[in-house]
Amino acid sequence: MKHAVITGSSSGIGFGLATEFLKNGFSVTISGKNNEKLNSAGENLIKSFSKDSVHIQTCDVRSCSDIENLWNSAKNRFGHIDIWVNNAGTGQDFIFIKDFEEDAINLILDTNIKGVIHASRIIYNKMSEQGFGAVYNMEGFGSDGRKMQKLSIYGTSKSALSYFTKSFIKETKQSSVLIGTISPGMVLTDLFLRPSDRDEKEAKRFLKITNILADKVETVTPWLVNKMINNTTHGKSFNWLNSTKVMTRFISSLFKKRKLLSLADIRIKKH
Repeated sequence: MKHAVITGSSSGIGFGLATEFLKNGFSVTISGKNNEKLNSAGENLIKSFSKDSVHIQTCDVRSCSDIENLWNSAKNRFGHIDIWVNNAGTGQDFIFIKDFEEDAINLILDTNIKGVIHASRIIYNKMSEQGFGAVYNMEGFGSDGRKMQKLSIYGTSKSALSYFTKSFIKETKQSSVLIGTISPGMVLTDLFLRPSDRDEKEAKRFLKITNILADKVETVTPWLVNKMINNTTHGKSFNWLNSTKVMTRFISSLFKKRKLLSLADIRIKKH
């Protein structure tokens, strides 16, 4: 049985990926830094599938020893690791750079950049010793160079991650280990919808774009998992919300409205 490890998989896209890997006959190791949330997610997967195919291991990707422990625990449980997804990430509140506290900046950069860099190099070396495997890094807003005010720190982290992964792919092109990226687009998760004050104008703009371009976890994750499972090419980038789909969604919105969210779902700043 093939085996996938997903960091940051106690909820959201990570949990959705774990579910889809299990549906495809994989064993899965889920991880996260919140024990209570992680154990609850694991129990839900075990109920839906089986205890024999699900492993749970806490991991804070800011810690190299935690990453090493995750690899060792997962491999000891299932004997090998075929796919590793660096999904763990931290979002930001919808605020200007000038209003950030130092700790909040460090948390985003340490998780989204340093955490993925360390996990990529550690797991690449482990898989090289193993003789096979694939590592996929999760892209997000900023990976393609787009910029938006009040998302600057998060966007910076994903832009840096994109540069790092492309460079890592070039350095490992002769390897037996595949390196690639996955991009889910705009997905309705806690990370995407994290509480943050927007004024009414910002909230309406966010609502309009979200209802045109966003998707639910269960829509996106089957496609991503299918791509990863069937991929045999180094350096592949699997982008759910590509430019053709974006254009099609905007054209379709002129004739048919999608409604994933309402204004009541967004916290509006009170003056």
